[in-house]
Amino acid sequence: MTWTIGVDVGGTFTDFHARNDVSGKELVFKRPSTPHDPGEAILKGLEELEKAHNLPLTEIARIAHGTTVATNALIQRKGALIAAVATKGFRDLLEIGRQVRPHMYDLNLDKPDPLASEAMRFEVAERLNWQGEVVTPLTDAEASRVAKQVVESGAEAVAICFLFAYLNPQHEQKLRDAILSLKPEMRVSIASDVQPEFREYERFQTTAINAYLQPRLASYVEHLASGLNHRVGSATLGINQSSGGLMSATKTAAFPVRTALSGPAAGAVGAAYVARNADRPFVITLDMGGTSADVALIANADTEITFQRDVAGFPIRLAMVDIDTVGAGGGSIAWFERDGLLKVGPISAGAAPGPACYGQGGTEPTVTDANLVLGRLSATGLLDGALPLNTESAVSALKPIADRIGISVEEASLGILAIAVSNMSRSVRRMSVERGHDPRNFTLMAFGGAGPLHARDVAAELGMSEVLVPPAPGIVCAQGLLVSDQKEDFVASVRLPLSQTAMAEAAKMIGNLAELAHSWFESERLPDEGRSMELSLDLRYVGQNFELIVPAASGANLTAQDLPDAETLANLFFDAHDRAYGFHDASAPIEIINFRMTARGRLYEQTQKNERKENSGPPEPESTRTVWFDSNAGIETPVYRREKLYPGLQFEGPAVVDQLDATTPIFPGDRVEVLADGSILIRLQGA
Repeated sequence: MTWTIGVDVGGTFTDFHARNDVSGKELVFKRPSTPHDPGEAILKGLEELEKAHNLPLTEIARIAHGTTVATNALIQRKGALIAAVATKGFRDLLEIGRQVRPHMYDLNLDKPDPLASEAMRFEVAERLNWQGEVVTPLTDAEASRVAKQVVESGAEAVAICFLFAYLNPQHEQKLRDAILSLKPEMRVSIASDVQPEFREYERFQTTAINAYLQPRLASYVEHLASGLNHRVGSATLGINQSSGGLMSATKTAAFPVRTALSGPAAGAVGAAYVARNADRPFVITLDMGGTSADVALIANADTEITFQRDVAGFPIRLAMVDIDTVGAGGGSIAWFERDGLLKVGPISAGAAPGPACYGQGGTEPTVTDANLVLGRLSATGLLDGALPLNTESAVSALKPIADRIGISVEEASLGILAIAVSNMSRSVRRMSVERGHDPRNFTLMAFGGAGPLHARDVAAELGMSEVLVPPAPGIVCAQGLLVSDQKEDFVASVRLPLSQTAMAEAAKMIGNLAELAHSWFESERLPDEGRSMELSLDLRYVGQNFELIVPAASGANLTAQDLPDAETLANLFFDAHDRAYGFHDASAPIEIINFRMTARGRLYEQTQKNERKENSGPPEPESTRTVWFDSNAGIETPVYRREKLYPGLQFEGPAVVDQLDATTPIFPGDRVEVLADGSILIRLQGA
């Protein structure tokens, strides 16, 4: 078995990136998604890939999959009926939450209802103190009483979170066992397994989300694995986590909350891989698909990780690639607000019926329709003509907007694109300017099916001088899955002063985490030469509300001896505090809150770069078409095929580059260079 395949399921298309691990040959493929059953598009796509490229399915050794099932279930509130069990006196914790009101003046925004209704929330007479010592034991009778209540409630899944159980999980485990003894098929999530950290609200909410997603994700993964086993045989299946690493199907069924940002995280990992190959280690990504656009900041060719963010209005406390999402995609619908102003998104036409130009029954004007009318997209259609586009339908959808404003259809289309670009530019500013980074010091990397269509306008609005388009921009998420490591995150939560006298206790904690990492390496059967470990600490000043994550050590085989001394850790914390807040206080006491260990197993080896040729000018254009780059008039523009643009080639716009998975307009005066890895580097005019 010689093939490895990355499969990314998006709202509009399902993307495949295949690589032969012996010859290095790579294949890309796209097909429409099947929203009613995302796994159907995967299974059908593999069969179509086999026919289109003569790739024997029996030769597939590994499949890496990015999924939006968890994200969609949260957004649409289509998860399981869950029960939530808390320490006595804390049954309403999920509803009370924290007294944080970032949108307190938004009268139209409601706090989402708890995932467990009031009738489905139970409490248990038990208590641990802040050191994990038993204050009130959980008796057998109490465990049996509550277990019976939970089972009789009709819940499909259960979330259990007790105070300080991250230090001592025995009470959570006892109640779990009592529930399973009455109903063995029940899905039970306990907080000490899902995320053993302090802060009971975030820990409980993360556990509740895990329980809410478990029945659906477990069913999906089991059904997909069964279908793959029938068609592919013994290929291993890895599911992408929100942190940008793969986990097994079994782990996914147990911890589905880890896939809440599975798809976008794959794009960021793929972008980091492209950034290294293109020698552009500092990039801001613009991953624009059919429904939304995701923005991430990559420094030193590595993704940034956060351990706290909201998904669909719910806080999740887990390792996740730091991504900002905005409702701006090719299917985003243009509409008039009650104040008469034109808006674009976040509502999307999706894959069905899709934009009006798809000819599948859609009538609302979308970003894709606007691009088609402006000539930036070819009327031949998407996917090299496999999905024809109807210009007349696009014009019909856009004409009411143009008539209402009193402008031409082309000008209305440019206005729609300008609004979408403004929405995406705000997202880039949130990830850069608001965090102390100047976007002008970064290259904008455009990918996703629609990213290259709009990246130049986004870059110009932000004053950025370069746009980088990967070799297969519409498949970068699938490529990210292909190059992802197997990954597991371990955490130990304990408060220690950052002093040399506490380093012995800290070393003990790190030794325990290292043992867990080694056990995981063995259970996943990962080769020794591909193993690596990363240690970081959550540090804060005593009295601060939130911590800063400080990388402390990395290597193939970390031990307690690799922990830096207290003075070195303090200096690392001061540097992190300066970056985050602009100052530090060297005299204030510091404390350790969490120890984190990330274990990685490398599954992919890098391929070679293409050979560079002497520049002899662009090849003959395949055709020409009229393209509107601004409101002055359409320009007759040469159209090139991406596969005919060789490394070393340089030319100047206007031009359009068409390929299977994306379209890239080159604006008049912009300079293009094809890099050694096949990426297109666009230098904006006047930059």
